[in-house]
Order: sequence, then C-alpha cells, then structure tokens
Amino acid sequence: MDPTKSQSPQEAKLHFLDYWRIIRTRKTVILLVFLLVVLTATLVTLLLPATYSSFARIRVERDVSDIPGLMERQAYMAFDPYFIQTEFEVIQSEQILSKVVDLLNLNAVWGRKYGGGQPLKTLDSIGLLRGRLSLKPVRNTSLIEIRVYSEDKDEAAKIAQAIAEVYRDYRQTRRLQLSMAGVEALEKRFSEHEAKIQQVQKELDLIRETNKISDLDAAGFSPTPTLEADVVRRILASKIESETRLIGREELLAKLRALPPEQLPEVLPRAVPDPILPGLINDLNTAEQRLVVLQKEYSDEHPEMVRTRSLVADLRDKIQKNVAGLMKALEAQVESARAEVEKLNRTLEEAKQTDIERAAKTRPYYDKKRELESLVSFRRILEMKIASERIDINLPKTSMVEIIDNAVPNERPVRPNKPLNILLSIIIGLVVGVGLAFFIEYLDTSVKTIDDVERALQAPVLGVIPQNVGLLIEEGAESPHAEAYRVLRTNLLFSRKDDKLNTVVVVSAGAGEGKTTTVLNLATVFAQSGQRVVIVDSDLRRPALHKLLRLSNSTGLTNYLLKQNSIEEVIQKTSLPLLDFISSGKLPSSSLGILSSAQMKDLISELKRHYDFVFFDSPPIMGVSDASILASEVDLTLQVIQYRRYPQQMTIRAKQLIEKVGGNLVGIVLNNINVSQDESYYYYSGYYHDYYYRSEEAIEPASGETKERPGIKQKY
Repeated sequence: MDPTKSQSPQEAKLHFLDYWRIIRTRKTVILLVFLLVVLTATLVTLLLPATYSSFARIRVERDVSDIPGLMERQAYMAFDPYFIQTEFEVIQSEQILSKVVDLLNLNAVWGRKYGGGQPLKTLDSIGLLRGRLSLKPVRNTSLIEIRVYSEDKDEAAKIAQAIAEVYRDYRQTRRLQLSMAGVEALEKRFSEHEAKIQQVQKELDLIRETNKISDLDAAGFSPTPTLEADVVRRILASKIESETRLIGREELLAKLRALPPEQLPEVLPRAVPDPILPGLINDLNTAEQRLVVLQKEYSDEHPEMVRTRSLVADLRDKIQKNVAGLMKALEAQVESARAEVEKLNRTLEEAKQTDIERAAKTRPYYDKKRELESLVSFRRILEMKIASERIDINLPKTSMVEIIDNAVPNERPVRPNKPLNILLSIIIGLVVGVGLAFFIEYLDTSVKTIDDVERALQAPVLGVIPQNVGLLIEEGAESPHAEAYRVLRTNLLFSRKDDKLNTVVVVSAGAGEGKTTTVLNLATVFAQSGQRVVIVDSDLRRPALHKLLRLSNSTGLTNYLLKQNSIEEVIQKTSLPLLDFISSGKLPSSSLGILSSAQMKDLISELKRHYDFVFFDSPPIMGVSDASILASEVDLTLQVIQYRRYPQQMTIRAKQLIEKVGGNLVGIVLNNINVSQDESYYYYSGYYHDYYYRSEEAIEPASGETKERPGIKQKY
C-alpha cells in the first residue's frame, strides 16, 4: 500500500453531544452575535417613531337589483373566490387613491412632512399611501377591513374613512354609468337594425315584382309545387303497377316466342284467356279422331275421307290464325303498358323540372324573405331588452358597498411592538449565532475530537493534553497536569511491541503544536517514575529546550556529530536527578545532512545502551527533512496534533511522511485541549486527576526517595 495515498475516512455521524460540544466551543461567537442582534434590534425599536393605525370596515357585494329585471330571475349568487381579491386591487388602484389624495390634499400635507416643504406629485403620494394601506378580508364574510398606518392617529382615521367612502361612491357611479351606457348602446344598435330591415324590405318587394311571384307563393317560404303530394303518390303507385304489368307481359311474350309453333295452341289458352281457341282445338281433335276411324273403313278418295280431311285442314288453319292473333294482341298489350309507363315517367319529370325551374327563379325572393324574418325577430328581442334595461335602471337597488364600521383614531400606537421586537431579536440572535457557529465549525477542518484523529489518521490517540500546561520539571510530580502525561506514558509503554524499543522522537506537522513541551514533560514523567531518561534537542534550526531547562547551548548535538566533543562532554544534567539533556549546539554552515550521518546512528545506539528511554525533539516534519530522518532512525515516533490549529489534510500528510520513510508511528498526542469548553475530554484530565492522582499519592514513596529499578543501566 502506498503510504502517500490517504485512506478514505469513514463517514462521520454527529451525535447530540457533538452539537452541544460545538455550541460550548463556539459560545463566544454565539454570544457576540446574540448581543449584537439584540442590541441592534432594541436600539432600532427604541428609535423608531410611534405608528398608529385606524381601520374602516365595509361590506362588498356584487351589483344586483332588489327586483330582478324582465329578462332575468332572482338567483342565489355563488361564492366567487376571486371577487374579493379583485376588489382589493380596485381599492388600491390609482383611480381610487388619486381621489383620496385630492380629497384630503395629501400632496401638500405630505409635501411639508417628506418633500422639504414642496408639494408632492400625485403618483408619489399614491406610492406613500399604498405603503401605509393594508387590506384584509374578514374570514367567512363579505367584509373588507381597510387599515391605514400613520404617525398621526387622526390622519390614519381620515385616510381610512376617505378610502371607504371614495370606493363606495365609485361603485355606485360606475354602476349607473354602465347601465346608461348599455341602454345607449342597445338603442343605437336598434336604430341601425331598423334601417337594415327597411332596406331588406325594399329589396324583397323589388324581387317579387321582377319575378312576378303570386300572392299564394309570397305567403310561404318556398314555391308551391306543380303536383300535390297525394297526386305524386298516386302517379308513383300507377307507375309501379304499370311497370310490373309491363315486365310480366314482356316475360310471357318472350317465353311464348321461344316455344315451337306446334306447342303454341296448347300453351296459349293457359297463358292468354281466349274463348275460341279451346273450341277449335277440341273440334280439331274430334275431326282427327274421325279421320283415323274413316281411314280404316274407306279409301283416301272416299267422299267422307275427303270431307273429313278438308275439315281437319280448315280447323288447323283457323287455329294458326287464332294463335297469330293472340300473339299480336299480347304484343299490343306490351306496347300499351310500355307507353303507359313512359307517360307516367314523362309526367313526373316534367313536374319535377317545372318545380326546379320555379325554385331557381324564386330562390332569391325566399332567401331575402327569410333574412327579413330573422331581422324582425331580432328587432323584437332588442325592443324587449331595451324596455327591460330602462325598467331595471329605475328599480330600487341596495347599495353594493356599505360602510359597516367608520374609522376612528386609535390612541395606542401599533408600531413598533417593543416586546415582540425584542423577543424576536432574542430568537433571531440565537438562531443566527448558533447557525454562524455551526457554519464556522463546518469551515474549520482542523482536528476537533479524538474521533476526528482516529477516523482521519487511522492511528490511536495515546494522550490528551489540556490547555495551559506548565513544565512538570518545575511544578513537580503533584502538578495538576501531570496525570495527563502519566496516562500518555502508560499508553506509550503498552503500545510498544518490544521492551527494547526505547528511543522516541516527537514530531508535529507544523510549528507551534506543542511538541517541545510534550517531549520535555513526557521525559520528566518517565524520570519521576524512576527511569533514566535523556532528552536530545535535535531541532537544530530553532532549539528551545535549553531555554526551558535553563541550560547552556554552547556545546551539544552538533559538536558531537562533527566530532568536536565526546558524548560525555555534551550531556548536561538537569534539576531532576534521572533526567539528562543534550542540547542542539550551534548550527554550523556545514551541517547539511548531519542528522543522517553514521555518527548520529552511533549516538542513538550509545544512548539506547545507557538509558531506559531516549527522547528526541525534532523540527516540524512538513518544514524540513530532519524530522523524517529522525523518524526513520529511532524506534518509536509520536505525532503531536494541536487541537483546532491545522487542517486535517496537513496532519494526514505528516503521518504519510513518517510512514514513507519507514518510521514506526506508535500513536497520536492531542494537545492543547480546552477542557472547560469540551466536556468530552474531562475523562482524560479531571477524572484521572481527581481519582487516580490521589490514589498514587497514597502508595508512592515520600518526596525525595528514589526507587531503584533492577537492571537500570549505568548512567554517564
């Protein structure tokens, strides 16, 4: 895994206590904003002039008569949600307010107040009046409350009353004007319509005279047909009957013509009734039978045979002639039926053509006549409407705008509402203050809690150091801050995987995070517990430990690394018997890379053999490479993070640099915690101080005694 890549932090969920922590931490911001808002609102409220209000209440209805007109019925008016809102806009219109301005001479009155003594323009006065006007409907009624605000209580009452009266007069006047204008428009339309009727009548008379339309035709709206309907029905019935008969005769004639001639005498009597042909056929049959009998008795030349044969031939001839006559009669019947059908068709077509010609000729007349009738009908409607409107104008009417409550001056001002304004300023101040605190907290990406550290760095927090800690070497083991470092010492000891790991470098991402104080106090706690400890000030550019210990910095680490002095010569004793110190020494110009030299590694090895713990103070790891070099050479690395100082990305980058050079980051020290503002850290300071510290006092030896641990190496 590449240590330079930051691990994705887990999603943080705020608990109620986190919100309370933010409020406690940012209480100064909240208090300042709260006081600023409250004081500003209170000052503005006290400086604002008193404003009075007065209202007039009016009842508003639609314009209807007490008695319905001739063309209408008295009906219940359904509720219209837009009516009241429309009247609001009418009341605030320039037409109403300009009359109020003129009636009360507000141009001059307000000119003296707001115009420097010069009269205001009407539009400017209307703008001021709209800003002081408030309209409100009374719930579930048709009442409107007209409320006016002013610094003068009498002026507020006068304006409210004037608006109500002007609006009432406007509605009454407009109603009368609309009614009269409607009647005038109807009368004008009636005159124009009457002239049009006269013109159409003249055109109608001219068409009738030109086309010579009879009085009978002129009485209707279409010409009289040539044939009556009953006559047409009878003709059609006769036509159908003749066509049926014609078809029957034609079919019969066709069938008879298709038969052989010798079969016609037998068929014709059944198809065409004839009294002669059957008798002839019977006589023929009888003669033929007699001829057959005679042939058996007589010869062909016998007079009886000759006479009978002559009779048969005569009968056959008569039958043929009769058949021919019947066929001709049948053909004559077909022709007669066809002629009758054609005659009926011709009669109907002639009547139809005559009617079409008459209709085409008289169409303009009847069209014009219908137009005239329509115009006359509309004239009657106009006459009734005009009469109805004239009667409606004179009917008694209820006033559609009635002033229910007259405006009276109000003795108590309505603005400013001091208690309400102050209460709102308190609420708004708290809301704005808390909101600003949370916004600042959101913008602040620095380390705030242990959870922030462990979530961002994925490393344990070994110690939490409160604010304003002193130097334990001066305050002694009974210092109120000592327990925080004893907790750090305990956690550090338990975090080691091997007891031989005893060299520790304390680093930080940036300057001013408290690593120097931390390394000094942590070494002091180790020394106070009976362990041999040495502190090496390896911050060569800005050494500070020698000042805190009040020791010399003339010879130190650089002198040893440059082989100018031996290790015994650079080690200094402190006021604490088991705590030694190696200062940084003077920084020569040739010190580039001095901490990565073999001499430095020899020093670390030598100190490890002679001391229980060796602590190195280093420069900020983000500034120079010295801290990274030390982290790679010692056993353990502690990273100090100051509470709410640097962004989390900076501390994450510092951790990545330690891991990149192979340093063993054993844990994090969270420094400079304001315990009074954040109760979540009380466990790490007050609780240990109040309980465990007293417990240790009961079991630790008296001051000045030192317990000798077995196996402690000989000190220089």
